Amino acid sequence: MRRRSIGFNRLLGPIAVVCAPASLSSVNQGFVVPAAHASAQSALQHTVLGPAIFAGVGVHTGAHVRVSVRPAPTDTGIVFVRTDITDQDNRVPAAAEAVCKTQLGTVIGNAAGVTVSTIEHLMAAFATLGVDNAIVELDGPEMPIMDGSSEPFVQILDQAGRRQQDAPRRYIEILAPIEVVDGDKSAKLLPSSQFEVAFEIVFDSPVIGRQAVDLVMTEDAFRTELANCRTFGFAHEVEALRAMGLARGGSLENAVVIEGDRILNPEGLRRPDEFVRHKALDAIGDLYVLGAPILGRFEGRLAGHGINNQLVRALVAQPDAWRIRTFAPELALAV
Repeated sequence: MRRRSIGFNRLLGPIAVVCAPASLSSVNQGFVVPAAHASAQSALQHTVLGPAIFAGVGVHTGAHVRVSVRPAPTDTGIVFVRTDITDQDNRVPAAAEAVCKTQLGTVIGNAAGVTVSTIEHLMAAFATLGVDNAIVELDGPEMPIMDGSSEPFVQILDQAGRRQQDAPRRYIEILAPIEVVDGDKSAKLLPSSQFEVAFEIVFDSPVIGRQAVDLVMTEDAFRTELANCRTFGFAHEVEALRAMGLARGGSLENAVVIEGDRILNPEGLRRPDEFVRHKALDAIGDLYVLGAPILGRFEGRLAGHGINNQLVRALVAQPDAWRIRTFAPELALAV
């Protein structure tokens, strides 16, 4: 195995890349290369094949927004572009340092003060479907909430298709535990040869109670286990949230709403533990602002967007706890 410096990573700063041939499927210097990462497809970066165009309402602003997800060159990452803003920098790259607010959603912003809100559900779809590079054009301040889950975004990306690109995909391999704790809330990343997501929540509400989920997170697992799980909230909090400028677009069509000991949505829950599964979905989207998929285990307890972003920033601040890894054979032979 060879190591080289490749200068400045688009999101993570100066890095060293460990290159492993894509044919590896067993232990390589103590690291088990999962079969999923050993394929040529997953070893290379991908973008969308064609534009994906859709529209919807922002859950917090209530604004109707039109969106176009377009192909992007290699090493672009995910970049949001506010097409309604023309007099200043309207490009907002999804990056760890770009996250500026985390109250009931993840908000990213640039140096000009331009922001894009509620990106996490689309980011989770990008992460698990293997979209490394995309330009997301939108004509408003917030991504549409759709039905409150990632499933509409998965369907939209499926319709657009994906295109393999001629550059190695970079994975973030966790080498040592990283944890952030805030009272009874916590989030951590641990070494693992695959991406795993575990989450636990506890609510006083009898509708939720204590729930936990623990999954090896592949594209198939995301599609079948998490993608359709919706965001949720409590009816008694709605007026207070709206007074704060939040939840103005929220409805029974895009969120599970709880009142006392019952679900207000006529269709009920999609899964008995839909609540904790949605929290796991959120975490996947929040982690993808790192700009690369993770080889490691995420564990969250009572965590939300704020703790998730604290974990992201803790990871970036501890370069000895992780490294960038590629599995492209042509790069491994070239260095």
